[in-house]
Amino acid sequence: MKLSARNALKGKVEKLNRGAVTTTVRIDVGNGIHLTSSITNDAADDLALKVGDEVTAIIKSSDVIVGK
Repeated sequence: MKLSARNALKGKVEKLNRGAVTTTVRIDVGNGIHLTSSITNDAADDLALKVGDEVTAIIKSSDVIVGK
C-alpha cells in the first residue's frame, strides 16, 4: 500500500466503541501515548478490527492546532 501521508505510527488496538454510525478506535502507540480515531462502522467492519490487533495510524493534515 502506497500513501502520500508521511506520519504513520504503528500500534495496537486498545479499545473499540461502536456507535450508531461511527466506531471510535483507541490505539496504543507506545511510551504511554494513545491516539483516538473515529471511523465509519463500515470501515471498522471492512478492517475486521478487534482489540489487540496490530494497526498503523496514518495521520495526514495540513493544519495542526496546538493549545496550552
